[in-house]
Amino acid sequence: MSTTTEMETDRAALLASLRARLARGSAAQGTRPRISLCPEIDATLPEGGLPGACLHEILAAEPGAATGFATLLLARAQALNPSGSVLWISQDPDAYPQGLARLGLAPQHLVLVRAPRAQDALWATEEAARCPAVAATLLHSPLREGPDMTACRRLQLAAETGGGLTVLLGPDTDTPAPSPARSRWRVRAAAEGAGHGQPAWELELLLHRGGVPRRWNCTWNPVQDRLSVLESSPTERRRRG
Repeated sequence: MSTTTEMETDRAALLASLRARLARGSAAQGTRPRISLCPEIDATLPEGGLPGACLHEILAAEPGAATGFATLLLARAQALNPSGSVLWISQDPDAYPQGLARLGLAPQHLVLVRAPRAQDALWATEEAARCPAVAATLLHSPLREGPDMTACRRLQLAAETGGGLTVLLGPDTDTPAPSPARSRWRVRAAAEGAGHGQPAWELELLLHRGGVPRRWNCTWNPVQDRLSVLESSPTERRRRG
Protein backbone atom coordinates (compact mmCIF):
# COMPACT_ATOMS: atom_id res chain seq x y z
CA MET A 1 0.00 0.00 0.00
CA SER A 2 1.41 3.42 -0.94
CA THR A 3 1.99 6.18 1.60
CA THR A 4 -0.69 8.31 -0.05
CA THR A 5 -3.24 5.50 0.15
CA GLU A 6 -2.37 4.88 3.82
CA MET A 7 -2.87 8.57 4.62
CA GLU A 8 -6.23 8.61 2.85
CA THR A 9 -7.34 5.46 4.70
CA ASP A 10 -6.24 6.86 8.07
CA ARG A 11 -8.08 10.13 7.31
CA ALA A 12 -11.26 8.21 6.53
CA ALA A 13 -10.93 6.21 9.77
CA LEU A 14 -10.41 9.41 11.76
CA LEU A 15 -13.47 11.05 10.21
CA ALA A 16 -15.57 7.96 10.99
CA SER A 17 -14.37 8.06 14.60
CA LEU A 18 -15.22 11.75 14.94
CA ARG A 19 -18.68 11.19 13.48
CA ALA A 20 -19.27 8.37 15.98
CA ARG A 21 -18.26 10.61 18.87
CA LEU A 22 -20.63 13.35 17.72
CA ALA A 23 -23.42 10.82 17.27
CA ARG A 24 -23.02 9.62 20.84
CA GLY A 25 -23.35 13.24 21.94
CA SER A 26 -21.55 15.26 24.56
CA ALA A 27 -23.96 14.11 27.26
CA ALA A 28 -22.74 10.57 26.87
CA GLN A 29 -19.21 11.57 27.79
CA GLY A 30 -20.13 11.67 31.46
CA THR A 31 -21.64 8.19 31.30
CA ARG A 32 -19.25 6.49 28.89
CA PRO A 33 -19.04 2.73 29.46
CA ARG A 34 -16.28 1.55 31.76
CA ILE A 35 -15.17 -1.92 32.66
CA SER A 36 -15.02 -2.56 36.38
CA LEU A 37 -12.27 -4.92 37.57
CA CYS A 38 -12.53 -4.75 41.36
CA PRO A 39 -12.85 -1.87 43.86
CA GLU A 40 -9.15 -1.77 44.77
CA ILE A 41 -7.98 -1.54 41.16
CA ASP A 42 -10.84 0.66 39.95
CA ALA A 43 -9.99 3.22 42.63
CA THR A 44 -6.52 3.76 41.14
CA LEU A 45 -7.73 4.29 37.57
CA PRO A 46 -8.72 7.82 36.44
CA GLU A 47 -12.07 6.68 35.03
CA GLY A 48 -12.87 4.42 37.98
CA GLY A 49 -12.31 1.40 35.72
CA LEU A 50 -11.07 0.68 32.23
CA PRO A 51 -12.79 2.82 29.58
CA GLY A 52 -14.66 1.06 26.81
CA ALA A 53 -14.47 2.09 23.16
CA CYS A 54 -10.68 1.89 23.47
CA LEU A 55 -7.69 -0.27 22.63
CA HIS A 56 -5.99 -2.03 25.55
CA GLU A 57 -2.84 -4.15 25.41
CA ILE A 58 -1.86 -7.24 27.42
CA LEU A 59 1.69 -8.60 27.46
CA ALA A 60 1.70 -12.30 28.26
CA ALA A 61 4.51 -12.94 30.74
CA GLU A 62 2.67 -16.23 31.35
CA PRO A 63 0.29 -17.21 28.53
CA GLY A 64 -2.37 -18.96 30.60
CA ALA A 65 -2.68 -16.12 33.11
CA ALA A 66 -2.71 -13.47 30.39
CA THR A 67 -5.40 -15.30 28.44
CA GLY A 68 -7.49 -15.57 31.60
CA PHE A 69 -7.24 -11.85 32.31
CA ALA A 70 -8.03 -11.00 28.69
CA THR A 71 -11.09 -13.24 28.88
CA LEU A 72 -12.27 -11.43 32.00
CA LEU A 73 -12.05 -8.09 30.16
CA LEU A 74 -13.99 -9.48 27.21
CA ALA A 75 -16.69 -10.88 29.50
CA ARG A 76 -17.06 -7.60 31.38
CA ALA A 77 -17.31 -5.69 28.10
CA GLN A 78 -19.94 -8.11 26.79
CA ALA A 79 -21.97 -7.61 29.97
CA LEU A 80 -22.18 -3.91 29.08
CA ASN A 81 -23.64 -4.84 25.68
CA PRO A 82 -25.69 -8.01 26.33
CA SER A 83 -26.74 -8.42 22.70
CA GLY A 84 -23.21 -7.94 21.40
CA SER A 85 -20.83 -10.63 20.21
CA VAL A 86 -17.23 -11.23 21.22
CA LEU A 87 -14.73 -11.98 18.45
CA TRP A 88 -11.57 -13.94 19.24
CA ILE A 89 -9.16 -13.51 16.33
CA SER A 90 -5.93 -15.48 15.99
CA GLN A 91 -3.79 -17.30 13.47
CA ASP A 92 -4.98 -20.51 15.09
CA PRO A 93 -7.55 -19.84 17.84
CA ASP A 94 -7.38 -22.52 20.51
CA ALA A 95 -9.81 -20.96 22.98
CA TYR A 96 -11.75 -23.51 25.01
CA PRO A 97 -15.32 -22.15 25.37
CA GLN A 98 -16.13 -24.13 28.54
CA GLY A 99 -12.98 -22.84 30.19
CA LEU A 100 -13.75 -19.28 29.13
CA ALA A 101 -17.20 -19.64 30.67
CA ARG A 102 -15.53 -20.00 34.11
CA LEU A 103 -14.27 -16.46 33.58
CA GLY A 104 -17.72 -15.15 32.73
CA LEU A 105 -17.62 -15.33 28.92
CA ALA A 106 -20.69 -17.27 27.75
CA PRO A 107 -19.96 -19.52 24.74
CA GLN A 108 -23.07 -18.36 22.85
CA HIS A 109 -21.58 -14.87 22.57
CA LEU A 110 -18.17 -16.07 21.35
CA VAL A 111 -17.07 -16.15 17.70
CA LEU A 112 -13.67 -17.70 16.90
CA VAL A 113 -11.99 -16.29 13.80
CA ARG A 114 -9.04 -18.10 12.23
CA ALA A 115 -6.77 -15.77 10.31
CA PRO A 116 -3.49 -17.51 9.35
CA ARG A 117 -1.91 -14.37 7.90
CA ALA A 118 -1.06 -11.46 10.20
CA GLN A 119 -2.50 -8.87 7.81
CA ASP A 120 -5.79 -10.80 7.62
CA ALA A 121 -6.00 -10.97 11.42
CA LEU A 122 -5.36 -7.24 11.66
CA TRP A 123 -7.99 -6.46 9.00
CA ALA A 124 -10.57 -8.67 10.74
CA THR A 125 -9.87 -7.00 14.07
CA GLU A 126 -10.29 -3.51 12.67
CA GLU A 127 -13.55 -4.41 10.93
CA ALA A 128 -14.91 -6.09 14.06
CA ALA A 129 -13.92 -3.19 16.32
CA ARG A 130 -15.72 -0.76 14.03
CA CYS A 131 -19.00 -2.74 14.21
CA PRO A 132 -21.48 -1.56 16.92
CA ALA A 133 -22.89 -5.11 17.14
CA VAL A 134 -19.55 -6.35 18.50
CA ALA A 135 -19.13 -5.85 22.25
CA ALA A 136 -15.46 -6.80 22.35
CA THR A 137 -12.68 -7.94 20.03
CA LEU A 138 -9.49 -9.79 20.90
CA LEU A 139 -6.52 -9.96 18.56
CA HIS A 140 -4.09 -12.65 19.72
CA SER A 141 -0.77 -12.14 17.99
CA PRO A 142 1.94 -14.77 18.64
CA LEU A 143 4.59 -12.53 17.05
CA ARG A 144 6.87 -10.56 19.35
CA GLU A 145 6.75 -7.72 16.83
CA GLY A 146 3.05 -6.93 17.01
CA PRO A 147 1.13 -4.32 15.01
CA ASP A 148 3.04 -1.10 14.46
CA MET A 149 2.00 2.34 15.65
CA THR A 150 -0.04 3.07 12.51
CA ALA A 151 -1.95 -0.20 12.80
CA CYS A 152 -2.59 0.30 16.52
CA ARG A 153 -3.80 3.84 15.90
CA ARG A 154 -6.28 2.46 13.37
CA LEU A 155 -7.47 -0.11 15.92
CA GLN A 156 -7.97 2.66 18.47
CA LEU A 157 -9.98 4.71 15.98
CA ALA A 158 -12.03 1.66 15.05
CA ALA A 159 -12.79 0.98 18.73
CA GLU A 160 -13.94 4.58 19.19
CA THR A 161 -16.18 4.23 16.15
CA GLY A 162 -17.79 0.92 17.13
CA GLY A 163 -17.98 1.64 20.85
CA GLY A 164 -16.71 -1.76 21.98
CA LEU A 165 -13.57 -2.96 23.71
CA THR A 166 -10.53 -3.98 21.66
CA VAL A 167 -7.79 -6.05 23.28
CA LEU A 168 -4.38 -6.79 21.80
CA LEU A 169 -2.83 -9.88 23.42
CA GLY A 170 0.78 -10.68 22.59
CA PRO A 171 4.07 -12.03 23.94
CA ASP A 172 5.89 -10.21 26.71
CA THR A 173 8.88 -8.03 25.93
CA ASP A 174 11.24 -5.92 28.00
CA THR A 175 11.03 -3.09 25.48
CA PRO A 176 7.40 -2.69 24.33
CA ALA A 177 6.98 -0.29 21.46
CA PRO A 178 5.09 3.00 21.86
CA SER A 179 1.36 2.60 21.40
CA PRO A 180 -1.83 4.68 21.38
CA ALA A 181 -3.50 2.03 23.59
CA ARG A 182 -5.39 3.43 26.57
CA SER A 183 -3.70 0.94 28.91
CA ARG A 184 -0.96 -1.70 28.82
CA TRP A 185 -0.73 -4.64 31.22
CA ARG A 186 1.81 -7.36 31.92
CA VAL A 187 0.20 -10.51 33.32
CA ARG A 188 1.77 -13.58 34.91
CA ALA A 189 0.60 -16.30 37.27
CA ALA A 190 0.81 -15.16 40.91
CA ALA A 191 3.14 -17.08 43.18
CA GLU A 192 0.48 -17.15 45.89
CA GLY A 193 -3.17 -17.89 45.22
CA ALA A 194 -6.35 -18.49 47.14
CA GLY A 195 -6.35 -22.24 46.48
CA HIS A 196 -9.36 -24.37 45.56
CA GLY A 197 -8.40 -24.22 41.89
CA GLN A 198 -9.02 -20.49 41.61
CA PRO A 199 -6.80 -18.67 39.08
CA ALA A 200 -4.31 -16.27 40.65
CA TRP A 201 -2.65 -13.53 38.61
CA GLU A 202 -0.09 -10.82 39.10
CA LEU A 203 -1.39 -7.81 37.19
CA GLU A 204 1.13 -5.13 36.36
CA LEU A 205 -0.28 -1.91 34.96
CA LEU A 206 2.58 -0.61 32.83
CA LEU A 207 0.85 2.48 31.52
CA HIS A 208 -2.51 4.19 31.63
CA ARG A 209 -3.33 7.69 30.50
CA GLY A 210 -3.52 9.76 33.65
CA GLY A 211 -2.76 6.74 35.84
CA VAL A 212 0.22 5.48 37.80
CA PRO A 213 1.97 2.12 37.18
CA ARG A 214 1.01 -0.43 39.84
CA ARG A 215 1.02 -4.18 40.57
CA TRP A 216 -1.57 -6.35 42.25
CA ASN A 217 -1.83 -10.03 43.16
CA CYS A 218 -5.39 -11.11 42.39
CA THR A 219 -7.54 -14.19 42.38
CA TRP A 220 -10.63 -15.00 40.36
CA ASN A 221 -13.62 -16.65 42.02
CA PRO A 222 -15.82 -18.19 39.28
CA VAL A 223 -18.67 -18.98 41.69
CA GLN A 224 -18.96 -15.40 42.91
CA ASP A 225 -17.92 -13.92 39.55
CA ARG A 226 -15.48 -11.73 41.41
CA LEU A 227 -11.89 -10.55 41.07
CA SER A 228 -10.23 -9.94 44.42
CA VAL A 229 -6.92 -8.39 45.37
CA LEU A 230 -4.98 -10.73 47.63
CA GLU A 231 -2.06 -8.51 48.47
CA SER A 232 0.45 -6.24 46.85
CA SER A 233 3.11 -8.05 44.88
CA PRO A 234 6.65 -8.23 46.34
CA THR A 235 7.74 -5.46 43.95
CA GLU A 236 4.90 -3.24 45.07
CA ARG A 237 5.71 -3.88 48.75
CA ARG A 238 9.35 -2.91 48.19
CA ARG A 239 8.20 0.24 46.37
CA ARG A 240 5.97 1.24 49.28
CA GLY A 241 8.66 0.40 51.83
